[in-house]
Amino acid sequence: MIVRLKSNLLVVTAESEDERESLVCWSGDLDGNAFLLKLQDKQTFCLISLGLEAELRSEPINVTSRSPDPVCRISNFAHTPFQLDGKRYASVESFWQGLKYPDEKRRKEIAPLYGKEAMHAGADAPPSDSFEYQSQTIRVGTCDHWRLMNMACLAKFCQHEGAAEALLGTGDRPLTHRTRKDSRTIPGVIMAEIWMRIRYRLRHPRQMHEELYDADWDPGSDMIPFDGTN
Repeated sequence: MIVRLKSNLLVVTAESEDERESLVCWSGDLDGNAFLLKLQDKQTFCLISLGLEAELRSEPINVTSRSPDPVCRISNFAHTPFQLDGKRYASVESFWQGLKYPDEKRRKEIAPLYGKEAMHAGADAPPSDSFEYQSQTIRVGTCDHWRLMNMACLAKFCQHEGAAEALLGTGDRPLTHRTRKDSRTIPGVIMAEIWMRIRYRLRHPRQMHEELYDADWDPGSDMIPFDGTN
């Protein structure tokens, strides 16, 4: 291999086919990593991987349905079947959109949906500033509404292995949920907070303080809830 030393740059070029295969294999495993240069002696130095640069810098990950796999499995649109309160849903989005309808039959029809099909399922819902769930009246866009989202996401990540792996795979990096148009009923900052709190619970099941997830949890307590039906 040919090694070129330049200012702030080290370039390694493979010359033979065997070297190319070795270089591709090595660099593929460490692509995006940051390295520490350690001077061993006057003739030798080594490069030690410190991990992914993005993780070291704690760069936020914007979670949407368009995120690269496996991050997209964190999204509410993802096909990640789970059960909640005795009912089965194909995605968190189908649960969320179904809440817009007072008719249990319509909610049941929406439950097997995911992706854009689930998102558009609530388009024809009658306008309302409240709805019924488990014999309780919930105001749209309030903390009570957000707690239902937390319940659905918690059920999803506890029951769907692939979704849990995707969430834990984000490490300690901050999560965001920035879309072209923010939701009025579940703002992106609240959605991201829910994901990060569940990630902590999955990672520290025995250390998790139960009050963070019980009925008294106040998501986005520093925010003013939206009123609306979108």
